[in-house]
Amino acid sequence: MRANCWEGAKHVKVETVPDPQILNSTDCIVKISTTCICGSDLHLFNGFVPTMEHGDIMGHEFMGEVVEVGKNVKKLKTGDRVVVPFPIACGKCYSCKKGMTSLCENSNPNAHIAAAIMGHSPSGVFGYSHMLGGFAGGQAEYARVPFADFGPLKLPDSVTDEQAVMLADIFPTGYMGAEMCDIGPGDTIAVWGCGPVGQFAIASAKLLGAERVIAIDRFPYRLRLARERAGADITINYEETSVMEALRELTGGRGPDGCIDAVGLEAHTPGLVGLYDKAKQSMRWENDRPGALREAIMSVANGRTVSVIGVYSGFIDKFPMGSLTNRSVTIKSGQCHVHRYMQPLLDRIERGEIDPSFVITHQMKLEDAAVGYDIFTHKDDECLKVVLKTGH
Repeated sequence: MRANCWEGAKHVKVETVPDPQILNSTDCIVKISTTCICGSDLHLFNGFVPTMEHGDIMGHEFMGEVVEVGKNVKKLKTGDRVVVPFPIACGKCYSCKKGMTSLCENSNPNAHIAAAIMGHSPSGVFGYSHMLGGFAGGQAEYARVPFADFGPLKLPDSVTDEQAVMLADIFPTGYMGAEMCDIGPGDTIAVWGCGPVGQFAIASAKLLGAERVIAIDRFPYRLRLARERAGADITINYEETSVMEALRELTGGRGPDGCIDAVGLEAHTPGLVGLYDKAKQSMRWENDRPGALREAIMSVANGRTVSVIGVYSGFIDKFPMGSLTNRSVTIKSGQCHVHRYMQPLLDRIERGEIDPSFVITHQMKLEDAAVGYDIFTHKDDECLKVVLKTGH
Protein backbone atom coordinates (compact mmCIF):
# COMPACT_ATOMS: atom_id res chain seq x y z
CA MET A 1 0.00 0.00 0.00
CA ARG A 2 0.95 3.67 -0.20
CA ALA A 3 1.55 5.58 3.02
CA ASN A 4 2.96 8.91 4.14
CA CYS A 5 6.12 8.24 6.11
CA TRP A 6 8.30 10.31 8.45
CA GLU A 7 11.80 10.58 7.02
CA GLY A 8 13.26 12.97 9.57
CA ALA A 9 12.53 16.46 10.82
CA LYS A 10 10.70 18.54 8.18
CA HIS A 11 10.66 15.61 5.72
CA VAL A 12 7.79 13.26 4.89
CA LYS A 13 7.40 11.08 1.81
CA VAL A 14 4.68 8.84 0.40
CA GLU A 15 6.16 5.37 -0.07
CA THR A 16 5.09 1.82 -0.79
CA VAL A 17 5.00 -0.17 2.45
CA PRO A 18 3.61 -3.57 3.49
CA ASP A 19 -0.15 -3.83 3.97
CA PRO A 20 -1.28 -4.07 7.61
CA GLN A 21 -2.29 -7.48 8.94
CA ILE A 22 -4.61 -8.67 11.70
CA LEU A 23 -2.32 -9.23 14.71
CA ASN A 24 -4.88 -9.79 17.46
CA SER A 25 -8.33 -11.35 17.37
CA THR A 26 -9.89 -7.99 18.33
CA ASP A 27 -8.33 -6.05 15.41
CA CYS A 28 -9.91 -4.87 12.22
CA ILE A 29 -8.45 -3.52 9.00
CA VAL A 30 -9.87 -0.29 7.59
CA LYS A 31 -9.53 0.69 3.95
CA ILE A 32 -9.05 4.42 4.32
CA SER A 33 -11.00 6.81 2.14
CA THR A 34 -10.28 10.13 3.89
CA THR A 35 -7.53 11.21 6.25
CA CYS A 36 -6.20 14.54 7.49
CA ILE A 37 -3.11 16.44 8.50
CA CYS A 38 -3.52 17.62 12.09
CA GLY A 39 -1.78 20.52 13.76
CA SER A 40 -0.40 17.93 16.18
CA ASP A 41 1.28 16.22 13.23
CA LEU A 42 3.30 19.38 12.71
CA HIS A 43 4.95 18.83 16.10
CA LEU A 44 6.24 15.51 14.71
CA PHE A 45 7.10 17.06 11.36
CA ASN A 46 9.09 19.84 13.03
CA GLY A 47 11.01 17.40 15.22
CA PHE A 48 9.66 18.38 18.63
CA VAL A 49 8.36 14.93 19.63
CA PRO A 50 11.03 12.31 20.41
CA THR A 51 11.07 8.59 19.51
CA MET A 52 10.03 9.01 15.89
CA GLU A 53 11.81 6.58 13.58
CA HIS A 54 12.59 6.69 9.88
CA GLY A 55 9.69 5.21 7.93
CA ASP A 56 7.01 5.66 10.61
CA ILE A 57 3.56 6.09 9.04
CA MET A 58 2.01 9.42 10.01
CA GLY A 59 -1.55 10.43 10.79
CA HIS A 60 -4.21 9.92 13.46
CA GLU A 61 -7.36 11.34 11.83
CA PHE A 62 -8.89 8.85 9.42
CA MET A 63 -12.00 6.99 8.35
CA GLY A 64 -13.03 4.44 5.77
CA GLU A 65 -14.49 0.98 5.23
CA VAL A 66 -13.91 -2.14 7.31
CA VAL A 67 -12.45 -4.81 5.01
CA GLU A 68 -11.34 -7.46 7.52
CA VAL A 69 -12.13 -8.29 11.15
CA GLY A 70 -10.49 -10.52 13.75
CA LYS A 71 -12.32 -13.61 14.91
CA ASN A 72 -13.42 -12.01 18.20
CA VAL A 73 -14.80 -8.79 16.69
CA LYS A 74 -18.57 -8.85 17.19
CA LYS A 75 -19.86 -5.31 16.55
CA LEU A 76 -18.29 -4.60 13.17
CA LYS A 77 -18.44 -6.41 9.86
CA THR A 78 -16.83 -5.99 6.48
CA GLY A 79 -18.43 -3.16 4.55
CA ASP A 80 -19.15 -0.99 7.60
CA ARG A 81 -18.23 2.67 7.09
CA VAL A 82 -16.47 3.95 10.20
CA VAL A 83 -14.52 6.82 11.70
CA VAL A 84 -11.66 5.88 14.03
CA PRO A 85 -10.83 7.81 17.24
CA PHE A 86 -7.18 8.82 17.56
CA PRO A 87 -6.66 7.40 21.10
CA ILE A 88 -6.40 3.63 21.10
CA ALA A 89 -8.48 2.31 24.00
CA CYS A 90 -9.34 -1.15 25.28
CA GLY A 91 -12.74 -0.29 26.77
CA LYS A 92 -12.16 -2.50 29.81
CA CYS A 93 -9.59 -0.86 32.10
CA TYR A 94 -10.40 1.54 34.94
CA SER A 95 -9.81 4.67 32.83
CA CYS A 96 -11.86 3.44 29.89
CA LYS A 97 -14.78 2.49 32.13
CA LYS A 98 -14.68 6.03 33.56
CA GLY A 99 -14.85 7.45 30.03
CA MET A 100 -11.23 8.64 30.09
CA THR A 101 -10.21 6.75 26.98
CA SER A 102 -7.11 8.81 26.20
CA LEU A 103 -5.73 7.40 29.48
CA CYS A 104 -6.27 3.73 28.58
CA GLU A 105 -3.99 1.61 30.71
CA ASN A 106 -3.65 -1.26 28.24
CA SER A 107 -3.10 0.22 24.79
CA ASN A 108 0.42 1.66 24.97
CA PRO A 109 3.06 -1.09 24.98
CA ASN A 110 5.75 1.58 25.43
CA ALA A 111 4.17 3.35 28.38
CA HIS A 112 7.46 3.26 30.31
CA ILE A 113 9.15 5.34 27.60
CA ALA A 114 6.36 7.93 27.60
CA ALA A 115 6.44 8.12 31.39
CA ALA A 116 10.19 8.73 31.40
CA ILE A 117 9.89 11.55 28.86
CA MET A 118 6.57 13.18 29.76
CA GLY A 119 6.10 12.23 33.40
CA HIS A 120 3.19 9.86 32.73
CA SER A 121 1.89 7.92 29.76
CA PRO A 122 -1.42 8.44 27.99
CA SER A 123 -3.01 5.78 25.80
CA GLY A 124 -1.49 4.53 22.60
CA VAL A 125 -2.06 6.85 19.65
CA PHE A 126 -2.09 6.14 15.93
CA GLY A 127 0.94 7.47 14.07
CA TYR A 128 2.39 9.45 16.96
CA SER A 129 5.86 8.20 17.88
CA HIS A 130 7.13 5.06 19.53
CA MET A 131 6.70 6.39 23.05
CA LEU A 132 2.95 6.33 22.31
CA GLY A 133 3.03 2.79 21.03
CA GLY A 134 4.68 2.90 17.62
CA PHE A 135 1.33 2.28 15.92
CA ALA A 136 1.16 2.85 12.18
CA GLY A 137 -0.89 5.91 11.35
CA GLY A 138 -3.79 6.65 9.06
CA GLN A 139 -2.19 8.72 6.31
CA ALA A 140 -2.23 5.56 4.28
CA GLU A 141 -4.46 3.37 2.15
CA TYR A 142 -5.11 0.89 4.98
CA ALA A 143 -4.72 0.78 8.77
CA ARG A 144 -4.89 -1.84 11.49
CA VAL A 145 -7.26 -0.78 14.26
CA PRO A 146 -6.89 -2.52 17.64
CA PHE A 147 -9.88 -3.04 19.98
CA ALA A 148 -12.21 -2.75 17.00
CA ASP A 149 -15.40 -3.37 18.97
CA PHE A 150 -14.70 -0.38 21.20
CA GLY A 151 -13.10 2.24 18.96
CA PRO A 152 -14.56 2.78 15.48
CA LEU A 153 -17.96 4.45 15.14
CA LYS A 154 -20.29 3.24 12.40
CA LEU A 155 -21.56 6.07 10.21
CA PRO A 156 -24.85 6.79 8.46
CA ASP A 157 -24.89 7.51 4.73
CA SER A 158 -26.29 10.97 5.46
CA VAL A 159 -22.94 12.18 6.83
CA THR A 160 -20.15 12.94 4.36
CA ASP A 161 -16.54 11.83 4.74
CA GLU A 162 -15.52 15.46 5.18
CA GLN A 163 -17.92 15.83 8.11
CA ALA A 164 -17.27 12.43 9.69
CA VAL A 165 -13.47 12.53 9.67
CA MET A 166 -13.55 15.56 11.97
CA LEU A 167 -14.93 13.24 14.68
CA ALA A 168 -11.61 11.37 14.82
CA ASP A 169 -9.94 14.16 16.78
CA ILE A 170 -10.36 17.88 16.28
CA PHE A 171 -14.11 18.36 16.69
CA PRO A 172 -14.24 16.32 19.92
CA THR A 173 -11.04 18.00 21.12
CA GLY A 174 -12.42 21.50 20.59
CA TYR A 175 -15.74 20.50 22.14
CA MET A 176 -14.07 18.99 25.21
CA GLY A 177 -12.02 22.18 25.56
CA ALA A 178 -15.20 24.25 25.68
CA GLU A 179 -17.02 21.78 27.92
CA MET A 180 -14.23 21.91 30.51
CA CYS A 181 -14.92 25.64 30.94
CA ASP A 182 -18.32 24.88 32.55
CA ILE A 183 -19.97 27.52 30.39
CA GLY A 184 -23.04 29.23 31.81
CA PRO A 185 -25.42 31.97 30.60
CA GLY A 186 -23.69 35.26 29.95
CA ASP A 187 -20.18 33.81 29.97
CA THR A 188 -17.31 35.21 27.95
CA ILE A 189 -14.82 32.63 26.66
CA ALA A 190 -11.38 33.43 25.22
CA VAL A 191 -9.64 30.99 22.87
CA TRP A 192 -5.91 31.16 22.19
CA GLY A 193 -5.14 29.75 18.72
CA CYS A 194 -7.38 29.79 15.66
CA GLY A 195 -6.09 26.66 14.02
CA PRO A 196 -8.60 23.86 13.37
CA VAL A 197 -8.91 22.84 17.04
CA GLY A 198 -9.27 26.44 18.10
CA GLN A 199 -11.99 26.95 15.50
CA PHE A 200 -13.90 24.00 16.96
CA ALA A 201 -13.38 25.30 20.49
CA ILE A 202 -14.93 28.59 19.38
CA ALA A 203 -17.86 26.91 17.63
CA SER A 204 -18.37 24.54 20.56
CA ALA A 205 -18.38 27.36 23.10
CA LYS A 206 -21.19 28.95 21.11
CA LEU A 207 -23.04 25.62 20.95
CA LEU A 208 -22.75 25.35 24.72
CA GLY A 209 -24.26 28.79 25.28
CA ALA A 210 -21.39 31.26 25.63
CA GLU A 211 -22.59 34.82 25.17
CA ARG A 212 -19.28 36.06 23.76
CA VAL A 213 -16.29 34.22 22.34
CA ILE A 214 -13.00 36.05 21.85
CA ALA A 215 -10.53 34.51 19.39
CA ILE A 216 -6.78 35.19 19.66
CA ASP A 217 -4.22 34.58 16.91
CA ARG A 218 -1.71 36.43 14.75
CA PHE A 219 -2.79 35.39 11.25
CA PRO A 220 -5.48 37.70 9.83
CA TYR A 221 -7.05 34.96 7.69
CA ARG A 222 -7.45 32.63 10.68
CA LEU A 223 -9.04 35.43 12.68
CA ARG A 224 -11.37 36.13 9.75
CA LEU A 225 -12.36 32.47 9.54
CA ALA A 226 -12.97 32.45 13.29
CA ARG A 227 -15.51 35.23 12.81
CA GLU A 228 -17.06 34.06 9.56
CA ARG A 229 -17.17 30.28 10.07
CA ALA A 230 -16.75 29.44 13.76
CA GLY A 231 -18.84 32.26 15.18
CA ALA A 232 -16.29 34.30 17.17
CA ASP A 233 -17.73 37.61 18.35
CA ILE A 234 -14.41 39.44 18.80
CA THR A 235 -10.92 38.75 17.47
CA ILE A 236 -7.54 39.90 18.79
CA ASN A 237 -4.29 39.90 16.82
CA TYR A 238 -1.69 39.48 19.55
CA GLU A 239 1.06 40.99 17.39
CA GLU A 240 -0.91 44.23 17.22
CA THR A 241 -2.62 44.36 20.62
CA SER A 242 -1.77 43.47 24.21
CA VAL A 243 -4.01 40.48 24.81
CA MET A 244 -4.21 40.85 28.58
CA GLU A 245 -5.04 44.54 28.38
CA ALA A 246 -7.65 43.94 25.68
CA LEU A 247 -9.29 41.15 27.69
CA ARG A 248 -9.44 43.26 30.82
CA GLU A 249 -11.04 46.10 28.87
CA LEU A 250 -13.58 43.77 27.24
CA THR A 251 -14.60 42.22 30.56
CA GLY A 252 -14.72 45.23 32.86
CA GLY A 253 -11.37 44.34 34.39
CA ARG A 254 -12.47 40.88 35.52
CA GLY A 255 -11.14 38.65 32.74
CA PRO A 256 -12.87 35.95 30.68
CA ASP A 257 -15.00 33.34 32.45
CA GLY A 258 -13.08 30.61 30.67
CA CYS A 259 -9.80 30.54 28.78
CA ILE A 260 -8.93 27.81 26.29
CA ASP A 261 -5.33 27.10 25.25
CA ALA A 262 -5.60 25.54 21.80
CA VAL A 263 -1.96 26.28 20.95
CA GLY A 264 0.36 23.98 22.88
CA LEU A 265 4.07 23.42 22.78
CA GLU A 266 5.05 25.59 19.80
CA ALA A 267 3.47 28.83 21.03
CA HIS A 268 4.75 31.93 19.27
CA THR A 269 5.32 34.71 21.81
CA PRO A 270 6.52 38.20 20.84
CA GLY A 271 9.39 39.85 22.66
CA LEU A 272 12.01 38.65 25.09
CA VAL A 273 9.84 35.95 26.66
CA GLY A 274 9.41 34.31 23.27
CA LEU A 275 13.16 34.42 22.63
CA TYR A 276 13.76 32.96 26.10
CA ASP A 277 11.43 30.01 25.41
CA LYS A 278 12.89 29.33 21.97
CA ALA A 279 16.43 29.35 23.34
CA LYS A 280 15.61 27.01 26.23
CA GLN A 281 13.64 24.65 23.97
CA SER A 282 16.44 24.51 21.38
CA MET A 283 18.91 23.53 24.12
CA ARG A 284 16.45 20.98 25.57
CA TRP A 285 16.33 22.87 28.88
CA GLU A 286 12.59 23.24 28.42
CA ASN A 287 10.36 20.83 26.48
CA ASP A 288 7.65 23.25 25.42
CA ARG A 289 7.02 26.91 24.68
CA PRO A 290 4.04 27.73 26.96
CA GLY A 291 3.40 31.37 26.05
CA ALA A 292 -0.31 30.92 25.41
CA LEU A 293 -0.78 28.91 28.61
CA ARG A 294 0.91 31.55 30.77
CA GLU A 295 -1.23 34.27 29.24
CA ALA A 296 -4.44 32.29 29.68
CA ILE A 297 -3.71 31.71 33.37
CA MET A 298 -2.91 35.37 33.95
CA SER A 299 -6.02 36.51 32.05
CA VAL A 300 -8.83 34.29 33.35
CA ALA A 301 -11.32 35.65 35.88
CA ASN A 302 -10.87 34.81 39.55
CA GLY A 303 -12.21 31.40 40.44
CA ARG A 304 -12.78 30.30 36.85
CA THR A 305 -11.18 27.73 34.56
CA VAL A 306 -8.28 27.49 32.13
CA SER A 307 -8.88 24.62 29.69
CA VAL A 308 -5.76 23.18 28.06
CA ILE A 309 -6.24 21.18 24.86
CA GLY A 310 -3.03 22.18 23.06
CA VAL A 311 -0.42 19.41 22.94
CA TYR A 312 2.38 19.54 25.53
CA SER A 313 5.18 17.01 25.68
CA GLY A 314 6.95 17.54 29.00
CA PHE A 315 8.24 20.29 31.26
CA ILE A 316 7.83 24.05 31.05
CA ASP A 317 9.41 27.08 32.70
CA LYS A 318 8.10 30.28 34.31
CA PHE A 319 4.76 28.75 35.22
CA PRO A 320 2.61 31.42 36.98
CA MET A 321 1.74 29.33 40.02
CA GLY A 322 1.19 32.39 42.20
CA SER A 323 -1.56 33.70 39.94
CA LEU A 324 -3.12 30.25 39.80
CA THR A 325 -3.30 29.63 43.54
CA ASN A 326 -3.96 33.13 44.81
CA ARG A 327 -6.97 33.54 42.51
CA SER A 328 -8.51 30.08 42.94
CA VAL A 329 -8.07 29.30 39.26
CA THR A 330 -8.75 25.76 38.06
CA ILE A 331 -6.83 24.09 35.24
CA LYS A 332 -8.50 21.29 33.33
CA SER A 333 -6.59 19.50 30.61
CA GLY A 334 -6.11 16.30 28.71
CA GLN A 335 -5.80 14.55 25.44
CA CYS A 336 -9.37 14.27 24.25
CA HIS A 337 -11.42 11.26 25.36
CA VAL A 338 -12.74 11.03 21.80
CA HIS A 339 -14.82 7.88 22.30
CA ARG A 340 -17.02 9.79 24.77
CA TYR A 341 -17.89 12.51 22.28
CA MET A 342 -18.18 10.86 18.87
CA GLN A 343 -21.82 9.75 18.99
CA PRO A 344 -23.19 12.93 20.64
CA LEU A 345 -21.36 15.10 18.14
CA LEU A 346 -22.46 12.90 15.25
CA ASP A 347 -26.02 13.49 16.48
CA ARG A 348 -25.42 17.25 16.38
CA ILE A 349 -24.17 16.97 12.80
CA GLU A 350 -27.23 14.95 11.77
CA ARG A 351 -29.55 17.49 13.42
CA GLY A 352 -27.93 20.26 11.39
CA GLU A 353 -26.55 22.13 14.42
CA ILE A 354 -23.05 22.25 12.91
CA ASP A 355 -21.26 21.23 9.73
CA PRO A 356 -17.71 20.47 10.91
CA SER A 357 -16.34 20.48 7.37
CA PHE A 358 -16.23 24.29 7.65
CA VAL A 359 -12.57 24.07 8.70
CA ILE A 360 -11.43 22.44 5.44
CA THR A 361 -9.51 24.75 3.14
CA HIS A 362 -7.53 22.24 1.07
CA GLN A 363 -8.24 18.79 -0.35
CA MET A 364 -5.59 16.81 -2.17
CA LYS A 365 -4.50 13.28 -2.93
CA LEU A 366 -2.58 11.18 -0.42
CA GLU A 367 0.31 11.22 -2.87
CA ASP A 368 0.55 14.98 -2.33
CA ALA A 369 0.91 14.71 1.46
CA ALA A 370 4.34 16.37 1.48
CA VAL A 371 2.86 19.39 -0.28
CA GLY A 372 0.06 19.48 2.28
CA TYR A 373 2.54 19.47 5.16
CA ASP A 374 4.50 22.28 3.56
CA ILE A 375 1.55 24.63 3.00
CA PHE A 376 0.06 23.84 6.42
CA THR A 377 3.40 24.49 8.16
CA HIS A 378 3.97 27.81 6.40
CA LYS A 379 0.27 28.89 6.43
CA ASP A 380 0.46 29.35 2.66
CA ASP A 381 -2.66 29.96 0.59
CA GLU A 382 -4.66 30.67 3.78
CA CYS A 383 -4.33 27.01 4.76
CA LEU A 384 -6.33 25.94 7.81
CA LYS A 385 -7.08 22.24 7.34
CA VAL A 386 -5.76 19.74 4.79
CA VAL A 387 -7.80 16.66 3.91
CA LEU A 388 -6.15 13.83 1.98
CA LYS A 389 -8.11 11.44 -0.25
CA THR A 390 -6.76 7.97 -1.01
CA GLY A 391 -8.76 7.40 -4.17
CA HIS A 392 -10.61 4.39 -2.71
